[in-house]
Amino acid sequence: MKRKNTWAILVVALMASMPLAACKDTKTLQENEQLKAQVLQLQKENGQAGNDLETMTADRDALAKENEKLKAEIKTLKGKGVKKHTTRKRHRTTT
Repeated sequence: MKRKNTWAILVVALMASMPLAACKDTKTLQENEQLKAQVLQLQKENGQAGNDLETMTADRDALAKENEKLKAEIKTLKGKGVKKHTTRKRHRTTT
């Protein structure tokens, strides 16, 4: 009789734990799907950030080239030396 009671208790315990295990699996699956969606969103944002970085790097390089060109132009203008015309004023003398 003890054996039957032991088996009966094990069967009841097993039956009682099945819905709990199924519930945990469902929660785990839902959580897993949410995490997958978040990972996809982060990958998309990362790709966009990479594209933005490439664009900004290209813009920075173009601005650096333009800056160097303007600096060279300033040096050539300074080298020529802008001459100012001096005007001599005649002072009137009263005699």
